[in-house]
Amino acid sequence: MKLKDDRKTEQIFEATLSLVNEKGLAGVTMSEIARTAGIATGTLYIYFKNKDELINTLFAECRKASIDSYFKNYDASKPFKSGFAIVWMNILQYRIQNFEKVVLMDQCYHSPFLNECTIKMTKQWKQPLFKLIERGKDENVFKEADTFALLIFMIGSIHEGVKNAHYSQKPLTKATIDAMFNMCWDGMKK
Repeated sequence: MKLKDDRKTEQIFEATLSLVNEKGLAGVTMSEIARTAGIATGTLYIYFKNKDELINTLFAECRKASIDSYFKNYDASKPFKSGFAIVWMNILQYRIQNFEKVVLMDQCYHSPFLNECTIKMTKQWKQPLFKLIERGKDENVFKEADTFALLIFMIGSIHEGVKNAHYSQKPLTKATIDAMFNMCWDGMKK
């Protein structure tokens, strides 16, 4: 049996991301992925038994990387607002720098491709975000609203700002980013 090559796995992932961004998740076939990755379709099936397995594996890798990046340089011992600002900015930067991955993740959430195991892992990986919002509520900084609702407000505002900037081809300026953060903060605080 031939060993799997990490470089080929990356080629497959890059091809999948590119095609999903271009055609949408449902419109992508394994043969197109193989062709775009520069490998034989049979080789693709050595790496992933079907499209569902490929999408779940790629989604999980993207989701884990995104969550890990969100808390880079976060220090829970620092004042809450400065820590929240770091996480907020990390989310924004990840979404700007990894737009194709964000498109894939967004489409996966609205598709039948994700299996129960992937969904369960994703919920576990999101726990640091829920804890961050809970900390804001515990410290009497954030509204006593549902934690999930506050998180949706936070992520949703970032998501829409990045999406609008990408599709309009107008990069977010520092002034716009500062305004987005301040509006998000003002909308969540008591």
